[in-house]
Amino acid sequence: MDKQKLDFLNAKSDEIRKILIEMIGRLGVGHVGGSLSVVDLLTVLYYDLAKVDPRNPADPDRDRIVMSKGHAGPALYAALASKGYFPMDEIKTLNRPGTNLPSHCDMNKTIGVDMTAGSLGQGISAAVGMALAGKMDKKDYRVYAIIGDGESQEGQVWEALMFAGNKKLNNLTVFLDNNRMQIDDYVDNINSVEPFDKKCEAFNMQAIRVNGHDKEALEKAILKAQKTKDKCTCIVMDTIKGYGVPWAVSKGVGSHSFTISEKEWREFCNKEAD
Repeated sequence: MDKQKLDFLNAKSDEIRKILIEMIGRLGVGHVGGSLSVVDLLTVLYYDLAKVDPRNPADPDRDRIVMSKGHAGPALYAALASKGYFPMDEIKTLNRPGTNLPSHCDMNKTIGVDMTAGSLGQGISAAVGMALAGKMDKKDYRVYAIIGDGESQEGQVWEALMFAGNKKLNNLTVFLDNNRMQIDDYVDNINSVEPFDKKCEAFNMQAIRVNGHDKEALEKAILKAQKTKDKCTCIVMDTIKGYGVPWAVSKGVGSHSFTISEKEWREFCNKEAD
């Protein structure tokens, strides 16, 4: 990746983080930590490698991006708003009555959302189905699914991965947001999912482990997945919950969902009072 592209992507991830913090800040509370930890991936997908077009969001040949860890909806909404899928003013309606931006992703409400994600584990199963449908229909679109490490304590996740590996769905790339924290505690203290990469390899998947905030490493891993012909790929992203916002990172496990004051979000976003 050349410096010009990296600088562009870094600027976009900064923009998406500011949209995200403003969105949650205007509401006053929301899922902050686990949204921030996937921003760099979303930047690489929407602004570099995924085949998507906000002018034609329902294109049957588009790549699909599934946010299975649905509580990270604010990150997805921020990326979609940045990309131009809907007017920026809509971010002010997050999780409010009549909104098109509910707390968890809803494909029937939000333009650009490819799958509804409420109960954890369901999104990855839907993504596997999309990839299988693409194979059956002889389409060349790719499916990118983002799952959480806490979410991966759900048995449904492993059933989906086992099926994907068995069917050699090389058009599917699964990203694990391995930030090591969930709503109640550290993942390892509740029910560890490690070594996630080795478990995926046992399911006949290609597994790649990267720093989830290194855009060059993410690009390289995704390109490798795109070139792999006989397996689906799982990219384990080692991430930091709340990454990019120091006062979110400092909350540790408490960063999962917390209140943001008007002063905090306006200072971070460098925005004066309306």
